[in-house]
Amino acid sequence: MSTVNGTPLTRHGSRVPLIPARSTPPTPALPARAQATAVRPPVTPAPTIKIMVICLPDDLPAQAMTSHQLDTHFGVTGTLTTLYWATPRLRPWQRHQLIGARKGQPTLCAGGPIRLLDLPGMRHAAAVGAGIRHQMWQQIVHGTGPATPWPVFESRHLTDPDRYPLDQASEDFHAQPRVHAMRLHTATTPGAGHLSVGELEMYQAGQVAYQHYRAASAVAGDAMLTADGRHLAPASDALAHRITYLEQALAHLDTVGPEQRLLAISL
Repeated sequence: MSTVNGTPLTRHGSRVPLIPARSTPPTPALPARAQATAVRPPVTPAPTIKIMVICLPDDLPAQAMTSHQLDTHFGVTGTLTTLYWATPRLRPWQRHQLIGARKGQPTLCAGGPIRLLDLPGMRHAAAVGAGIRHQMWQQIVHGTGPATPWPVFESRHLTDPDRYPLDQASEDFHAQPRVHAMRLHTATTPGAGHLSVGELEMYQAGQVAYQHYRAASAVAGDAMLTADGRHLAPASDALAHRITYLEQALAHLDTVGPEQRLLAISL
């Protein structure tokens, strides 16, 4: 075979038709269901806030410390709750400085100046009670493996509610053997023997950690509004976020003076 002007010829001189280059067929588009689904960022569940501690401004009159004035002055809706103990050294003429004081020993109240509140006694009592409760919890869940806390399931549901409905998240959480053990105990032992599955992660952190957690929560509640208007609260119910809040709240209480008034409200 020879070529003339670049065109191939047979040995008889006839031209050889050119072979067209093989074309690459276009890649068909993947159907919508086959395309990779974009990864959704995890959604952090909102925290459970039952008790808020308000650090009252110095210029706020005592008449404003009532449930129906909370929204006006602080933008929150709630009722006064007897979270605090008065100091055992309380004198009769000091009682009027307490907020919502009740009769009895210790004297329960919704708040007052820090110098008249027995914060150390509250923390000690909470720690002792937590230690007893944790020992009981260890016996109840003996033989069960660690369980995944509820905030993990809730976050998964909120991230993709269509694929992981709330009912499925609740079913998966409550299907864990350790949760079964806690619920069975609570069902058969009402009152003081109640063990909240909402504190599962706190129990699993260990006895000493649980005592510290309960002691701090006894005086700081679930959220705090400072006198200068800052709102302190955990990012979620996860233990790590709860600890961060307690660190911030206790650090703030360490900076205020003995005349700072505290007020506890139930939301």
